[in-house]
Amino acid sequence: MTRAVARDRIYRRRRFPAEIIELCVRWYITYRLSYRDLVAMMAERGIAVSHTTILRWVLRYVPEFEKRWARYAQAVGSSGRMDETAISVRGGNHYLYRAVDRQGKSVDHLLCADRSRDAAQAFFRKAVRNATEWPRKINLDGNQASRLALRMLGEEDPRWQRVVVRDRRYLNNIIEQDHRAIKSRCASMLELKSFGTAAITLAGIEPAHRIRKGQFSFANGEGPGATSLKQLWDLAMADSGATNREPKMEPSDVSTANAPELTTSRRKRQARRAASGIRHIRPVRQARKFSEGGGLYLLAAPTGGRYWRYNCRFKGKQKTLALGVYPDVPLEKARVRHQAARRLLAAGTDPSLLRRELRSHGAAEMGSVDIMTHRPKP
Repeated sequence: MTRAVARDRIYRRRRFPAEIIELCVRWYITYRLSYRDLVAMMAERGIAVSHTTILRWVLRYVPEFEKRWARYAQAVGSSGRMDETAISVRGGNHYLYRAVDRQGKSVDHLLCADRSRDAAQAFFRKAVRNATEWPRKINLDGNQASRLALRMLGEEDPRWQRVVVRDRRYLNNIIEQDHRAIKSRCASMLELKSFGTAAITLAGIEPAHRIRKGQFSFANGEGPGATSLKQLWDLAMADSGATNREPKMEPSDVSTANAPELTTSRRKRQARRAASGIRHIRPVRQARKFSEGGGLYLLAAPTGGRYWRYNCRFKGKQKTLALGVYPDVPLEKARVRHQAARRLLAAGTDPSLLRRELRSHGAAEMGSVDIMTHRPKP
């Protein structure tokens, strides 16, 4: 009887050898290569593989590789510098929040859809959740939303109140320069087509950048003796039994705003789940979007918040309209607001102007405003 070839659990039932899969993923997140460059390089080795196959490998294995490298991560300092840099996703700007310590070691990262207070709060929570010690000092840029996020976090946890917050511009030079490694890698890509793909790809580029900076050490002392990047990866990928089953893929960490559209089949599945059990959605590592159709969706954030959003286009520009927070705004009320916004678009009016009208008139419902006169209905 033929016996199965011994291999890592995460590569079971894969047609290609584990070495080829790991090689393609490692080269893609480390060097400025496109998927088609890797196809040509594999063809020279006599291996016929599609660029879409390599894309699926990246989406499937980057979270697992990130988890295994995290076992050997070195501790970082308690004095950090935080900043965000713009990342183009499907033609629109999203923001990658990053932080380094005073020595230039990467602390954490989080891809968000905007530079809002909720996005900054999600990043700070993720950073302290993965840190070995609580930060003592944080240097911020000029974004006031980050300062507001820290003040509100101080109300949740008193430890945030003891953090010294600074805004000295020259102290952020170190992270501004550190952005270059990530931005230069993204520049060689044609364009990131979806938010989930962008988040997972950036989650793989960050560990590759940390490897170059020497932020991983091996307990057995084999790391310093490694003479090549492949040897370091072989040490980090060695499965010590901690991974007993293949991890389930999740979307990537995002903030509580604008997320791109998902595939049709996935929208249908998530719409059914949103209608049947919104309140039972558990906080996860990565945010998820549950579509209701027509651009209306419920965004479930990693922090546990659930927010109604509406993606639309007005005069050729992509816009995202916030329709409320669940459960204060139930599904029926969100649909009413969604239809009112759609009527405004059909009448040639920017839906974002409706928010100003609501605030000025003190209305609580989008449906209570006449779309033609922009005045509250009697």
